[in-house]
Amino acid sequence: MAQKEEAAAATEAAAATEAASQNGEDLENLDDPEKLKELIELPPFEIVTGERLPANFFKFQFRNVEYSSGRNKTFLCYVVEAQGKGGQVQASRGYLEDEHAAAHAEEAFFNTILPAFDPALRYNVTWYVSSSPCAACADRIIKTLSKTKNLRLLILVGRLFMWEEPEIQAALKNLKEAGCKLRIMKPQDFEYVWQNFVEQEEGESKAFQPWEDIQENFLYYEEKLADILK
Repeated sequence: MAQKEEAAAATEAAAATEAASQNGEDLENLDDPEKLKELIELPPFEIVTGERLPANFFKFQFRNVEYSSGRNKTFLCYVVEAQGKGGQVQASRGYLEDEHAAAHAEEAFFNTILPAFDPALRYNVTWYVSSSPCAACADRIIKTLSKTKNLRLLILVGRLFMWEEPEIQAALKNLKEAGCKLRIMKPQDFEYVWQNFVEQEEGESKAFQPWEDIQENFLYYEEKLADILK
């Protein structure tokens, strides 16, 4: 019986560790029964929205590594500026995150943040996304742009998603042809996201601390994107 209880506890700990790692959670304190229960019951697939994302999510999910192992979410920070004929601008910002088994963040943006467009307004939308769109999301973006002539979209991405796949390369080219501006996030863009979209814990330094290879990885992805779009 004791062996079965130990095995069950180990299984729970493993499940909690997996849930925590997938959601960017701290992996400490897993010996706490309440912490285990909270992590195991965490909904695995959902769209989350808010104004600022946790710092540990940003540091892991937005890092522009070449191989994005374990990064199974898309984080999308957005700025929407809607300008009327009188020149007045209404601005809003926030972020979405997804799990890849559910609706992707790009699609969720058009479903929940901008489900409709006022023809009397001009929309300038900027996305800061942890990775570039998949083929299906690119197609949704293209369809939205084609029927919404008063929308301008700029997408800045930390990494290129499966960029070696021909389907993805074609999707990125189609985005460009549809009028979508697409570029790789520079170190300054990561700093902008840190300052404007990331929760600042009390007592924590608010200065952005770039990782060691941030510039090198930016140049790597910038070259890859230029080759794809040429």
